[in-house]
Amino acid sequence: MRAKIYHFLVNRKPGIRQRYHRFHDGTTGMKKVVSWVYLLGLNFCYYVLFCGFLGEQTEIPVYEEKKPPCAESESVLANRDRKSVSETVSFLMQYEVISFDIFDTLIFRPFSEPTDLFFFLGEKTGILDFKRLRMQAEADARTQKYKEEKHYEITLSDIWSWLENEIGVTKEQGMQMEQALEMEFCYANPFMQQVFTQLREHGKRIVITSDMYLSKAFLSELLQKNGYGGYEELYVSCEYEKSKAEGSLYEVVKRAYPDTDSMIHVGDNPVSDVKNAKKHGFEVFYYPNVNRNALLYRSYDMSAVVGGAYRGIVNNKLYNGTEQLPMEYEYGYIYGGLFVLGYCNFIHTYAREHGIDKLLFLSRDGDILRQAYAVLFPEEKTEYVYWSRAAATKLMARYNRYDFFRRYLYHKADGTYTIEQILKSMRLEFLLDRLLQQLPHEIYLTSGNVRQVKRFLEANWQEVTAVYDRESKAAELYYKKVLGDSRNALAVDIGWAGSGAIALDYLVQNVWKLPCSITGAVAGTNSVHNFEVDASEIFLQNGKLAAYLYAQSFNRDLWKKHDPNTDDNIFFELLLASPTPQFLGFELDEVSGEVLYLFGKMDANPEGMKEIQSGILDFVRDYQKHFSGYQYLFCASGRDAYAPILAASGNKKAYLKALKKKFEFEANVL
Repeated sequence: MRAKIYHFLVNRKPGIRQRYHRFHDGTTGMKKVVSWVYLLGLNFCYYVLFCGFLGEQTEIPVYEEKKPPCAESESVLANRDRKSVSETVSFLMQYEVISFDIFDTLIFRPFSEPTDLFFFLGEKTGILDFKRLRMQAEADARTQKYKEEKHYEITLSDIWSWLENEIGVTKEQGMQMEQALEMEFCYANPFMQQVFTQLREHGKRIVITSDMYLSKAFLSELLQKNGYGGYEELYVSCEYEKSKAEGSLYEVVKRAYPDTDSMIHVGDNPVSDVKNAKKHGFEVFYYPNVNRNALLYRSYDMSAVVGGAYRGIVNNKLYNGTEQLPMEYEYGYIYGGLFVLGYCNFIHTYAREHGIDKLLFLSRDGDILRQAYAVLFPEEKTEYVYWSRAAATKLMARYNRYDFFRRYLYHKADGTYTIEQILKSMRLEFLLDRLLQQLPHEIYLTSGNVRQVKRFLEANWQEVTAVYDRESKAAELYYKKVLGDSRNALAVDIGWAGSGAIALDYLVQNVWKLPCSITGAVAGTNSVHNFEVDASEIFLQNGKLAAYLYAQSFNRDLWKKHDPNTDDNIFFELLLASPTPQFLGFELDEVSGEVLYLFGKMDANPEGMKEIQSGILDFVRDYQKHFSGYQYLFCASGRDAYAPILAASGNKKAYLKALKKKFEFEANVL
């Protein structure tokens, strides 16, 4: 009966459930009774007044939607009206004494929430749900402190005195572990580090003022490690039992400098660092918290640990005030960085588990993937190889005539390509005059004449395949050298049907008779929206293809959501775009026997593509710098890697379309 009542009152509405547990959990005595009254009130609001709560979604959405800015990059919008480093220094130089906050001002953590550090502390203690327990311990310690001493300022020792009674870790062990993690993860805010250093070089009097449970001795060591030395004094709330949160810590600082009224405080909290500082006679320099736009722009539909790390790194980069970054760079950093990092780790893990002895990164999508892979796994040998759908389709013409005509003719028979353009793309321009004799009044390839063009090519099939046989010989020599003594290679591409790897494996084993098996790695497969939805399914099942983001067998929500008809493919392919020309095929120099490479045009805006690549690589390096000791954080699931793009797709018509306009980008060009 109790279970039925609980379900009826609590579980039917996510809004009720979340609010009730936030209020109720951990309560005892009279407070628990009050929480039950609160629960009845919530039900009254929902079911009698029908009001819910303003702006609340009464059901948990399957996909979150964000609205990233589309006119300009986030960092430009955030930092345009912010003072530069030099302007900040000039402004602060007016004051005799300059006070700095520590966390989120001088010091960053690579998380979107400071309490995310407790996940890692939970790993070290071995205690399930430790983050929540650690937060509860702090709250209870503050409550107890107020009962006993009428203030809320506690030390780390107070927190762990409570915790050691709850878990099998002594106070000394716990404090040591927590302080070690803070020392490991915390790093200098690049903006404030420059400001601080220049002020110190000018001989300004600097103090540090922080509300914190960590000791003065520890914070001094932390600041010194991160380049913040030479200040006059460090004021920590737990040492003085006074805080910025209620203002009294500012009075301590003022009393230390009775001969000056020219003091300014720098910090990120609108209340503690701005309102209360002003109230106690300080001028203020507000430094907006870098995570203040996290809810607006960043994805939260991610696993907790990887999501917190991703958001923290991105927000710290974009909003610290040091740089105004191009939109293309941010596209790579925000939306491509985690995807590429996770995909590279997927490739590395797959290769290790399946005995892969050679990694082949297929042009052009493999360009940035190989660069990122080299950052993450510098000891491994990889090869960037020439391959494309255009090359594969021609080389497979003798063995898969259906696909040859489908890709070169039927996919192009919409009246936008001339027959001459089609034959040139097939390297069959020598047949043009003969074909036009049969189609004297036709210029464009259309649905009305495509069958006649096909019949003409079939009638001249020996001449067609002779061209491709020469290309095949050149490709065989190229891959014989590339593969060497490899017996089990992995061909890495973006997708989507996996035709590149499957065709390469067919040619290597059945045509060129090279003793190597090729497996394909793809970011994603054909989704439910593709006409050829099942094209590669048997190869995914038998292991000839391996997918990272989604397939029919896993992450089916993404498989159903990802729609190439609304440009979802394009935006992933743009992330992996390369500032190199299209690869069209192979040729053999008849005199020297040397393998030659045929290239097409460059996509527009190669500099923009370099910016995207630069953003991706910088994210990978930043992530590696902060989490190199936690390799499991590099195992970002395909669902996590897709989440940033999925969130941004809620503003696809604005943000992603605006970005696409910067590139004349052609996906899967033949």
